[in-house]
Amino acid sequence: MTAHAHSIPFTIDYIEISVTDMQAARDFYRAAFGWSFAIYGDQYSGIRTAAESGSDGEEAGGLLLAETVTRGGPLVLLYADDIEDAVERVTRAGGTVVNGPYEFPGGRRFHFLDPSGNELGVWSAS
Repeated sequence: MTAHAHSIPFTIDYIEISVTDMQAARDFYRAAFGWSFAIYGDQYSGIRTAAESGSDGEEAGGLLLAETVTRGGPLVLLYADDIEDAVERVTRAGGTVVNGPYEFPGGRRFHFLDPSGNELGVWSAS
C-alpha cells in the first residue's frame, strides 16, 4: 500500500464543491483564483493549486457536477493577502459578494456566491 503524501491523520485533505455548470465553474475559479484543473470527463474536475499544477501534483479538491446546489453546509474559506484585490477578482470573474468585507478578530473577510450558488469566503490577516 502506498503512503499518502500527507502524514497528519484526520486533517482536512480534500474538498469537493458541487456545481451546476462545470465549464462556468472552471472559468470562474480559474479567473478569480488562478486555479487549474485535471478534467475527468463531464462530471468531475480535480482542483490543482498553482504550486500543484504539474502533471504529477496532488489535487486539493474537486468540482462535482450536480443538478442542484444547496447552501448551508460547511463554509469553505480561502486565504488572500489583499482582501480588496480578492473582492475585485471574485466580482470580475462573475461571483456575487453577499457579506462584507468586514472585520473580525483575526482580520477581514467576505463571503461570495460562485456561479452555481455555492457560498464561500475569503479572509485576510490584514
